[in-house]
Amino acid sequence: MKPTKKDQKKFDLDLRYGEIREDKIRDMLENKKIEVKSERGRWMETGNICIEYESWSKPSGIRATESDYWFHNLCVGDKEFCTIVFDTEMLRLIVNQLDTFKTVSGGDHNASRMYLVNLQKLFSSDVIKAFKEELDKGQKNDDKN
Repeated sequence: MKPTKKDQKKFDLDLRYGEIREDKIRDMLENKKIEVKSERGRWMETGNICIEYESWSKPSGIRATESDYWFHNLCVGDKEFCTIVFDTEMLRLIVNQLDTFKTVSGGDHNASRMYLVNLQKLFSSDVIKAFKEELDKGQKNDDKN
């Protein structure tokens, strides 16, 4: 079936939207600081990832990083199954303010504290809706200033 003019206009909009996203990924990889964390093995059994926020009673991980983006590799053996990428400030908002995830101890001598983040819950409509509400509140506050 041959596309109509209406379809072509939508394609132009979709193409522009895609190009904007490509530019953002290029910028992310070329001009920003990134933090890379990797999960091995356990995430496959539990469906959880850990995001460290404290070690030896001092801020670490998500609370201490100066990165612009947080890359979280999900590995199967020595291979990356996939990588989840977060804007670091957005990830902080998710784990700190939404209070949706448990905390656990781990690392050397159990000295680290981490958010235990269930992947299904992370991408659930409830978490996404709460995240959007937090963003909307922040936007309203920005508009007032």
